Amino acid sequence: MANLNRRDFIKLTSTIGAGTIFVPTIISACARGKNGHIAPSDRVNLMIIGSGNQAMNDINDFLTDKRVQITGICDVNKQSIGYWNGKIGGREIGINLVDGYYSQLLGKKYKGCRGFEDFREVIARKDVDAVEVVVPDHWHSIPVLMAAKAGKDIYCQKPLALTIPEGRAMANSVKKYGTVFQTGSQQRSDENFRRVCELVRNGRIGKLLTVECGLPSGTPDYGKTGHLTNTIPVPAGFDYNTWLGPAPDAPYCPARTHVNFRWVLDYSGGQVTDWGGHHPDIAQWGMDTEHTGPVKIQNAKAEWAVHPIWNTATEYYFECLYASGVKLIISNKVPGGVTFRGTEGWARANRGNHQVFPESLKETVISPSEIHLYKSDDHFRNFIDCVYSRKETIAPAEIGHRSITMSHLGNIAMKLQQDLDWDPITEQFINNEAANGMLHRKMREPWASIYKDLLV
Repeated sequence: MANLNRRDFIKLTSTIGAGTIFVPTIISACARGKNGHIAPSDRVNLMIIGSGNQAMNDINDFLTDKRVQITGICDVNKQSIGYWNGKIGGREIGINLVDGYYSQLLGKKYKGCRGFEDFREVIARKDVDAVEVVVPDHWHSIPVLMAAKAGKDIYCQKPLALTIPEGRAMANSVKKYGTVFQTGSQQRSDENFRRVCELVRNGRIGKLLTVECGLPSGTPDYGKTGHLTNTIPVPAGFDYNTWLGPAPDAPYCPARTHVNFRWVLDYSGGQVTDWGGHHPDIAQWGMDTEHTGPVKIQNAKAEWAVHPIWNTATEYYFECLYASGVKLIISNKVPGGVTFRGTEGWARANRGNHQVFPESLKETVISPSEIHLYKSDDHFRNFIDCVYSRKETIAPAEIGHRSITMSHLGNIAMKLQQDLDWDPITEQFINNEAANGMLHRKMREPWASIYKDLLV
């Protein structure tokens, strides 16, 4: 135990009725991983920050990994409707999911998952190895910066950040502190997308000319609250002021929060950024531009939501030009998925399938001497693998940042209705102060000062 220089062994207990149930011993995985001593029975102590729709899916994935022990769920909402298809979500739902799973696994009642309202309490705990940040986009950066500084490993859902500067700050921070970081762009762990990107990277479709990313349109009423736009009292058990956090102050109405947050530009970027962490991420992978970006955004056009609260793009089109001459189109007007078009053929990937032309590409083999991309068949297991090994994940922060940058650039260009020149090195627009002024979002206090103090 003397080698565990960051944390000691811990044992958590919780008393249910007349009996005491012992939670399995948890050893600091991060410290062990760094000195190479990893026992097969060790578990990563993971806490979840955010307990909405995506969190429920992710919790289920982490629960099935025997190397993980979920010990806490944090959310500012205790429990309410307003989630996917009107379902109930919130902190208590997440806790019940975890305790129910472990109860079934152990064959007896388990109540070892704790609830938290303040993510800072989670991050401050010395016994926590890793956190998942699965909250609205405007709340990604500060918990990630805090967790990285505290030595936690981080799984953060896509899109990486609300703005390009916040994404840059996150990437810089995890690099400085040596944090294992996974962006939730899970398509990188899908063999269909990997196969198509390998074909493109190895020249099977000839010289790459154009890439098309077909994303969804509209503003679907995911939470069945889109009609609830009148200001009403904040429901009991919901800390709405903290939910707003660094975003501008705004009166509470159900249409603004929970799953429908993505249709409000103060909190997200609509379908452009919701799906921007997926198909454009694959486009960058296939183009071999995942550590850089475009040099120009052009021909941007959009229709915007007509709604008392929602104001994101419902129809959109913009082109990203790269120094290589390749054009990347992001739009709801092109076929869904990612299509790479070259001088000798094309290749398209979508969830669950891929297509190629000519047909002979189906049988082509990538030889050992050619380019083979990072292989992951399970995004969550890849993260835990890397927590132990300390290797880089398949979707680290720098790549997650570069991938969502195109969507942020597109939203700015569509708002300004201008062609914009972009420097991917300085991450600034060239000779356009109006556009550069839109890169940042003003934060409310005290979060603005907290964020500033966390920058590295």
